[in-house]
Amino acid sequence: MEPFDVYPVFDVEIEKGIGCRTYDKLGIEYLDFYGGHAVISVGHSHPFFVQKLKSQAEKLIFYSNTIVNKFQHELAEKLGKISGYEDYALFLVNSGAEANENALKLASFHNGRKKVISFKKSFHGRTSIAARVTDNPKIIAPINEGLEVEFFDLNDIDRVRNSLDKRDVCAVIIEGIQGIGGIQIPDAHFLNQLSDACKATGTVLILDEIQSGYGRSGKFFAHQHAGIRPDLITTAKGMGNGYPIGGVLISPIFKPSHGLLGTTFGGNHLACVAAIAVLDIMKAESLVQNAQKVGKFLVSELKQIPQIKAVRGLGLMIGLEFEEPIKDIRSRLLFEQKIFTGVSGTNIIRLLPPLSLPMGDAKLFIEKLKLVLQHEPADVSNAF
Repeated sequence: MEPFDVYPVFDVEIEKGIGCRTYDKLGIEYLDFYGGHAVISVGHSHPFFVQKLKSQAEKLIFYSNTIVNKFQHELAEKLGKISGYEDYALFLVNSGAEANENALKLASFHNGRKKVISFKKSFHGRTSIAARVTDNPKIIAPINEGLEVEFFDLNDIDRVRNSLDKRDVCAVIIEGIQGIGGIQIPDAHFLNQLSDACKATGTVLILDEIQSGYGRSGKFFAHQHAGIRPDLITTAKGMGNGYPIGGVLISPIFKPSHGLLGTTFGGNHLACVAAIAVLDIMKAESLVQNAQKVGKFLVSELKQIPQIKAVRGLGLMIGLEFEEPIKDIRSRLLFEQKIFTGVSGTNIIRLLPPLSLPMGDAKLFIEKLKLVLQHEPADVSNAF
């Protein structure tokens, strides 16, 4: 048996990571400016994180949600405090897609409606409902097509209002910052108008902060730049620094009942300990503030590079748009300069380094990128 071949892969095998650096099987060092899809938040193999997981794994990795789990309560308390959502409740799952599935289900239970509004270029996951509210027909199987979804342009409040006025929309789901869509940032005024329109029509507002949350934007959640408080907030990726965990932050307007939601592995002991360790490190090392500071420097420096058409981003969630396809640039960054980056479409490079990125590594990245853009390519024929 072989793995099901659905991922295009680089010919690089990473065996070790420390901080913002990774090392392949030959010991070659790579600067990580992608964090495995924004998953690595506090850095690879952080000693405090590793110690906490090791200690818990030696005691108990998993038991079901039929017994008391003190770590769920500790995680909820710490997440509430650091995010400013102490009055919300927390439902724990295993991934971002699962978080969005449960948020949409909870919204429909709440108001009894079925229709969803999403936005063009959005990405919300690959499971059933999450895939259907994603603006990518290629990942929507025929079995997923039954849900009624309207896709509108980001920041088009008039069309959204016209739809909401019919009062048949269950929920509006929107990313704090669109990641796969090319680091598109919703306008703050639009988010405030959207929040008001949802409240006026009994529509649930879901903020997908799976990629843009957990300090990545320079605030704990990206929507906090606009000063709004959505009804439901979904999170994952950086939540466990590589250990699978996701969650839904739930407004007090929703009332729980036994059996309303459920999961086998969600909120297990080891996952909770991983997430608690992440929050402890973020607080102790001021990583949200670091993301804001280092990200601001990167954006400022990147905007001065003439070969880049546009730079978009907040904190350490940055998109570099080029006139031409970036396949060669990204390959050269990896194989010549030993730097991992991400991609969005054909013309945008995504930067999603760990929140612990030091200023020295940010400056190094700028130097290496300039080298790639200013010089003729070497042979990177083994890149794909």
